[in-house]
Amino acid sequence: MNLIEQINHYHPFNAQEMKDQEEILHYLKTFDNLLTRENEQAHLTSSAWVVNKARTKVLMAYHNIYQSWSWLGGHADGDADLLHVALKETQEETGLLAIDSVSEDIYSIEILTVPEHTKKNKLIAEHLHLNFTYLIEADENEKTSIKPDENSGVEWMELDEAIEACSEPEMKIIYQKLNKKLKEYQNNNL
Repeated sequence: MNLIEQINHYHPFNAQEMKDQEEILHYLKTFDNLLTRENEQAHLTSSAWVVNKARTKVLMAYHNIYQSWSWLGGHADGDADLLHVALKETQEETGLLAIDSVSEDIYSIEILTVPEHTKKNKLIAEHLHLNFTYLIEADENEKTSIKPDENSGVEWMELDEAIEACSEPEMKIIYQKLNKKLKEYQNNNL
């Protein structure tokens, strides 16, 4: 199933996801270069909401650019398999090896505004991340490591603690949504 089919089959969780689903489909039908950063206005990214086996904790990284505890993930950089991107980025950013997707389905979608910033001594203009989040499971006892060019900490946190640790108000809203979905997922799959 290609990405447009996956998005069309995705059932939005709330009004934000419904609107973002519509906008992302519009972008995909309008631009042919969203898989790379060649499109400087908007491009595809993939994130991971990494939970422990009990689904009571989430793995967060302290993001150097945003100076905040954050989920894991990154740019598609030409890879149309966004689940693969989420898994790869999780391994790169945490050092974890034993990770697995809870499902191959998209867990959450969101359009994120990225403020202007400097990366590797280059000014990056404000742009949009057309983001797909996947639910990933990992062993909280496996040793983690940082990726110094991206983060300066990797920690397992209780679900509510992860929201509190984040210093970006717009991301707190997304993390609250992801936790709410996780609790509903738990209740429906017991």
